[in-house]
Amino acid sequence: MLPILAAMANPGNTSARTEARTEARTEARAAGRPRDARLDTAILSATRELLAEVGYPGLTLEGVAARAGTTKPAIRRRWASRQLLVITALGEIMGTAPTPDTGCTHCDLILGIETIGQAFGGAFGRRTLPALIADLAGDPELDRVFADTLFHPRRATTRAALLRGIERGDLREDADLDLLLDLLAATTYHRVLFGHLPVDDRLAHDVVMTVLDGAATPRWREHYRQRHDG
Repeated sequence: MLPILAAMANPGNTSARTEARTEARTEARAAGRPRDARLDTAILSATRELLAEVGYPGLTLEGVAARAGTTKPAIRRRWASRQLLVITALGEIMGTAPTPDTGCTHCDLILGIETIGQAFGGAFGRRTLPALIADLAGDPELDRVFADTLFHPRRATTRAALLRGIERGDLREDADLDLLLDLLAATTYHRVLFGHLPVDDRLAHDVVMTVLDGAATPRWREHYRQRHDG
């Protein structure tokens, strides 16, 4: 129940009336005011810091507001829920830069997969992703926002790297791109979700080389052998 409604329902509750008046004054001052990009940045920065410190289960809008030097209503005007705020913050961590085109297929793929490990490896990912993904199960709209923000953009840019590999003659033309995309990213996410093994500096390289062992052409194998055995 909103504070103002709680105050109306319980006229003797001084605390509820005070909170209602405070939020009403805050909303009134904000009406018609242009959105402050600096405050957006402060809120997202505070969210990332708190995710690293207390994880997703321990993160509250009140805590974010205190860290960012703002109010809970100010956050609510920008993000309708804690989940949407966290997804936006994670999207900034993951970034939107495309997988680099270095002219080297396996180099491009390694750099792309490393992006996932750098964003979610270690305690940060374990404290954030499993609980957030659990929240997606019962909320189709939240699931869509998560996919549009974190899943589809990274998948699309890795697909582009695979297509470049096919054009170069490094990957088989009949390669199942969706299967390759799942194989390339799955190991990192699996380790983040279950925590049974670390997401270390070698993981992206080892995964890419294992996948290419089945999908690469003789041309790529010969080129790689010459570069690394010569």
